[in-house]
Amino acid sequence: MKRRRRTEILINGSQKRTEDMVHVIDEHYQVKVIQEPESGLVMVKVRETSQNSLFYPGEVLVTECKVQIKGTIGIGIVTGDQPELAYNLAVIDAAFEAKLPETIGWVRLLENEEKLILEQRAAASHTILKTKVDFETMDV
Repeated sequence: MKRRRRTEILINGSQKRTEDMVHVIDEHYQVKVIQEPESGLVMVKVRETSQNSLFYPGEVLVTECKVQIKGTIGIGIVTGDQPELAYNLAVIDAAFEAKLPETIGWVRLLENEEKLILEQRAAASHTILKTKVDFETMDV
């Protein structure tokens, strides 16, 4: 599973599940914090479609953390002021990058979490679409 997909699932999914995954790693391995969770600003890059040019409309507050497990560095970056989540993302990233045995079962767990997220989004979309007005039928 690629880092981007894994991170999106962890951010949008159950925070309890993320904490449980980190707890397993904390129990069995020494987690060295390289960079404590700290806030920073990141420029947002947007592509303007008509001229296909890039511009920067502003900045976004992020929280970033770096940890090391068995010589492998993990990074956690999340929007907003969320130090616990940034730490959790960094630990899970380092565990996957170090190919720890605990991560083998996590792939299936994350895929199931992704299905739940997609189902929730579909249900929310369905609820919104119920209120959608079809203006073509109003002409009759």
